[in-house]
Amino acid sequence: MHLMIPYASAAGEAGAAALQTLALPRLSALLGLMQPDGAPLGGDELSPDTPFELALRAAGQPVNAATMAAADGIQVDKHCWALVSPMHLSVSSDQVLALDPQALQLGDADSRRLLADLAAELFPASEGWRQAWGAADRWYVAHEDLLGLASASLERVINRPVDAWMPEARRLRTLQNECQMLLHRHPLNAQREARGELMVNSVWISGCGRFEPAQTEPGLQIERSLRGPLLAGDWAAWCDAWRSLDAGLINDMLTRARQGQAGLSLTLCGDREARRYKVQQRSGWQRLWQSISPPSADAAKILGAL
Repeated sequence: MHLMIPYASAAGEAGAAALQTLALPRLSALLGLMQPDGAPLGGDELSPDTPFELALRAAGQPVNAATMAAADGIQVDKHCWALVSPMHLSVSSDQVLALDPQALQLGDADSRRLLADLAAELFPASEGWRQAWGAADRWYVAHEDLLGLASASLERVINRPVDAWMPEARRLRTLQNECQMLLHRHPLNAQREARGELMVNSVWISGCGRFEPAQTEPGLQIERSLRGPLLAGDWAAWCDAWRSLDAGLINDMLTRARQGQAGLSLTLCGDREARRYKVQQRSGWQRLWQSISPPSADAAKILGAL
């Protein structure tokens, strides 16, 4: 069993403050029975890919637009695809904040209409473009010009200022700016504004690449319950989700570890790093001693370093 927990920690004062209020006794006990397995992944909270995405790749799961499109049932072939995420950029006097695409509550019909109109202007088939609709908040385009163009993951920018994440590739910046100009004057946005809804005033382009087959590590289990609260900045809900996780899946893994089950791994992913831990092999005497004096690690300190 390999349990991977993304959004286990967050950089910044708010995340650090939340950790100080959080008691996770089973996680502390489990980490006391474990040791690091390999070097940490990542190390920079401003890197384009999240540590979670790096950990997924290390576990045999490629993360790019082509892989996502294939999961949405789209025939990707050998083309280079990009994920185009419709979103609302909230502009204030000192920052531009990228809201979660789901905050748009964009219906399927309106989403398809916007993609079709953008594609007609910016992604024409006559110039080698392909486009596909995956969901209301997931559009895909393909072109060989996209190959090798790096951009920050959508997960990096949700509910955060976008300045630090703007793509360096001029091609991507141009496409994003052109999309914004077309969306600005789109009649659907005028209708949404009149109804008091968020306008679709921008897109985020990410994940450029070809399809790569997955070779998923056996026994991998991904726990995603911390994602929503953390991205929303709801630290009380995030702490509650951690407590539920500590009492559930973590407690189950702790029980297995104390029983001596082999092959147990835990990967914790924060903003800066992802670290994998494995249960140490123990002799009979060690198991006996640890049953008398159970080891424990400082879970808050470990999470804070991520």
